[in-house]
Amino acid sequence: MVQLYNLHPFGSQQVVPCKLEPERFCGGGRDALFVAAGCKVEAFAVAGQELCQPRCAFSTLGRVLCLAYSEAGDYLAAIEEKNKATFLRAYVNWRSKRTENCRVCIRMVGHKVEAPLSDTFRDQMSIIEMPLSEAPLCISCCPVKGDLLVGCTNKLVLFSLKYQIISEEFSILDFERSLIIHIDNIVPVEISFCVGYVALMSDLEVLIVKLESDPKTGESVNYQPLKINNPMKRTEGVSNETLQLDSDDFVICQKPVELLGEKSSQSGVSVTLESTGLDDKTIKYYHVQHLLYKRFAPDISSLVLSDDIKLHSLQLLPIYQIGSPTSDRKKLSQEKELLSLFCFFSLPHVGYLYMVVKSVELMSVYQYPEKSQQAVLTPQFLHVITSNNLQCFTVRCSAAAAREEDPYVDTTLKACPPVSMDVCALRIQLFIGLKAICHFKNHIILLTKADPEAIPERREPPKRLLSRKGTNVKFKTPPVAEAGWNLYIVDTISPVQLYKEMVDYSNTYKTAKTQSCIHLLSEAHLLVRAALMDASQLEPGEKAELLEAFKESCGHLGDCYSRLDTQYSHLALPYYKMSGLSMAEVLTRADWPLEDGSQKYERGLIFYINHSLDENLDEELSEELAAKVVQMFHMAEPKQLPHILCSPSMKNINPVTAMNYLSKLDTSGFLSILVTLTKAAVALKMGDLDRHRNEMKSHPEMKLVCGFILEPRLLIQQRRGQIIPTELAVQLKDTQPGLLVASVLGLQKNNKIGIEEADSFFKVLCGKDKDTIPQLLVDLWEAQLVAGLPDVVLQELFFKLTSQYIWRLSKMQPPDTIPLRTSEDLINACSHYGLIYPWVNVLISSDSLADKSYTEDLSKLQSLICGPSFDIASIIPFLEPLSEDTIAGLSVHVLCRTRLKEYEQCIDTLLERCPEAIIPYANHELKEENRTLWWKKLLPELCHRVKCGGEKGQLYLSSLKETLSVVAVELELRDFLNVLPEDGTAAFFLPYLLYCSRKKSLT
Repeated sequence: MVQLYNLHPFGSQQVVPCKLEPERFCGGGRDALFVAAGCKVEAFAVAGQELCQPRCAFSTLGRVLCLAYSEAGDYLAAIEEKNKATFLRAYVNWRSKRTENCRVCIRMVGHKVEAPLSDTFRDQMSIIEMPLSEAPLCISCCPVKGDLLVGCTNKLVLFSLKYQIISEEFSILDFERSLIIHIDNIVPVEISFCVGYVALMSDLEVLIVKLESDPKTGESVNYQPLKINNPMKRTEGVSNETLQLDSDDFVICQKPVELLGEKSSQSGVSVTLESTGLDDKTIKYYHVQHLLYKRFAPDISSLVLSDDIKLHSLQLLPIYQIGSPTSDRKKLSQEKELLSLFCFFSLPHVGYLYMVVKSVELMSVYQYPEKSQQAVLTPQFLHVITSNNLQCFTVRCSAAAAREEDPYVDTTLKACPPVSMDVCALRIQLFIGLKAICHFKNHIILLTKADPEAIPERREPPKRLLSRKGTNVKFKTPPVAEAGWNLYIVDTISPVQLYKEMVDYSNTYKTAKTQSCIHLLSEAHLLVRAALMDASQLEPGEKAELLEAFKESCGHLGDCYSRLDTQYSHLALPYYKMSGLSMAEVLTRADWPLEDGSQKYERGLIFYINHSLDENLDEELSEELAAKVVQMFHMAEPKQLPHILCSPSMKNINPVTAMNYLSKLDTSGFLSILVTLTKAAVALKMGDLDRHRNEMKSHPEMKLVCGFILEPRLLIQQRRGQIIPTELAVQLKDTQPGLLVASVLGLQKNNKIGIEEADSFFKVLCGKDKDTIPQLLVDLWEAQLVAGLPDVVLQELFFKLTSQYIWRLSKMQPPDTIPLRTSEDLINACSHYGLIYPWVNVLISSDSLADKSYTEDLSKLQSLICGPSFDIASIIPFLEPLSEDTIAGLSVHVLCRTRLKEYEQCIDTLLERCPEAIIPYANHELKEENRTLWWKKLLPELCHRVKCGGEKGQLYLSSLKETLSVVAVELELRDFLNVLPEDGTAAFFLPYLLYCSRKKSLT
């Protein structure tokens, strides 16, 4: 469906002062317009609103049958006819031709120019002759590379643009015949070429292929002889007898076909490549990828086939990736990179627009109200001429290109109008006797002639066989020039000006809340987006104006989607984000009372506000707007009220107002817990502590934890990137620290808060600097260890805890609050906390002066070291602050050395510092493979120390007796005798010897 608007895309109009009736014309580049008539080409300069000025004129070899201009290389290519022979020529350096009688240099393609002739080539126009084995029918220049593609009856010939370097300061443009594309079963009437993509068209067929290059492969292409397919293979539903009948008696029609992608290779059109390029720098193509084959069926309702069935206006339109309107890139690259490619072709009453990059799909179908004669496609519009009308249709190229640039454009962050949106006709402008059209930049060139009789360019017999057997294209000799013709330049107005007109026009639909308003504003948005896609063509002021219009259009679309209750209402969010409007500005724009004075808020606006408040924007609404938001959600989505009130943007809400709306909610299930916690938070703001306590007592602690998981912002908020504890969190720290820690742990388990965020939260909450760890944070770490959070790195958590325990013990710093768990609780609840070894308790009990306030930290540290998961080696470097001079420090150091199996060193330390612990230590540690240390290390050391005497002599002696008892049991008599000291008293060792000798008989 095509929607019709009456806008004004066309601005000023000029008349081209050409002397003869134009037979061919084309434009391009910055300001070039070429008009061919007879054996002469006139070049005009077209700049802005000024009059079209003649630039130069030059003679051609014969009558011009086809013209094509290439901005890359700034050359004009032409097919010319003289004495019934056709020639292909390229006009280079034409800007240097001052007068018609100036000298012209004519050279053959690939002709090597000597250095002494450089000055001659620098200052005069050159004509490059391009000989072909077959007559050229049509030409096309690549808009990116400047390569020239020539269509002949059985093949396409590619001339690659290159430059001959004459000297360090001067080079001349030249071509190299680099590729021949052999095609059978289709004769091109029109072709189009763009960076390896080739589109060719006959009267009723269109074929699009892609030439693929493989720079890694240096192999040349072997030319394969043409395989002439039997026409019967491409004629479906026709018997052999029919094919043998005289074509003058029958009209044979093939079925309409559309083949996309690789299926198009089944069309029966044979395409083979023959590489002829000699220059290694030339891009070489090795493979053909079929993209599209489309065949139309003629209308045979009348026995005579008319020109109405012929295709026209084949065009490949590239969209370049230069700069996105939503990108933050300060410097946009001037290097053109192909982002997307579109192909347009048309029948007299319907046009087709395909996207052919990455995937091939039909984007738009254009139905014309009258028979079309010619059409040109631009990134913004499709311009179509009929006999008396110039029509301007919108296109979807920028929408498709936006999705090629960013496949995720349709998200909550950004959006783009859909490609499938109906096209519309912006204008149908009357022009009498339209004959031809071309386009460049913002100029539309129109040829008009008062004679109402159309002069077809190609005339064929009324009856013919619609296979391609013997098909030739013949150009009709032009009629004698007559009066009544004009060549016009119609300038399209600036995108911003047309955008403003579209916005004004859309206001007629605004109050009606119809889809037409969205459609027209979407058209305006795409118009601006398309203009921004080629930012290299814009002045800085124009670009700034377009960016402002782009943001404004996003705001208008956001308004539409916020007011209409449609399935696309959610698009209000991305469009408002792209507009740059603040939430307060959106709320001010979105106030639309109904006729009866009541208020209705559509889901698009609710969706936007809900998401915006959920994203913790650094914007605080005024008390009035915050109350308005609460009223809106009370009417539209009351279940969201607790979440809305927890947003930092709602900080200025009057707590009395908030409490009134919360009291009206129907509480049930989890919503009851959430409403309770929100009421408790609002009561704190009101200063009503009694109500706060009553609300907190109305549910068990575990249910309250579930409530905080549903809405973390009751405890933790972020403003300008900083973590801010709420008043409720501060209150829980003082009154219910266990609930606070359990709630933060629940948030971590449900991925509502990260590990570092939780650490920062407790530091800020407790008013500690970065180097000071509050006890509540230690409680959280212990709870994380007990809970076994999957995303917590275990050794990192061990390091945090042990570092804090060691720091407190070394600084003799007690916890700032009472720990939530004792060491006994942790040992019973967590497998990572191990039972403390018995000898450690003996060691600690030997210190009668130990400060009981540190025993919990010491016990937790000892328990961690005794646990099965702790990596002892990682903590050794951090034990230095914990001195071994204290029993606490000594116990930790000995524990670590024991875990590292440094038993001999531990025995020496204990014998020196705490002999009473040596036997419990040996009983616990010296087992299995370490049992030999009883008689190899412990026994000799005790004997030595007993002999030396001293104040600890009795302790050493009792330890020696217990050691002898163990050794006597473990060793045989002979071995026992060998380990006894030679200078010992026999009476002392005799009982142990007797036990050892009787041990065997007893067993």
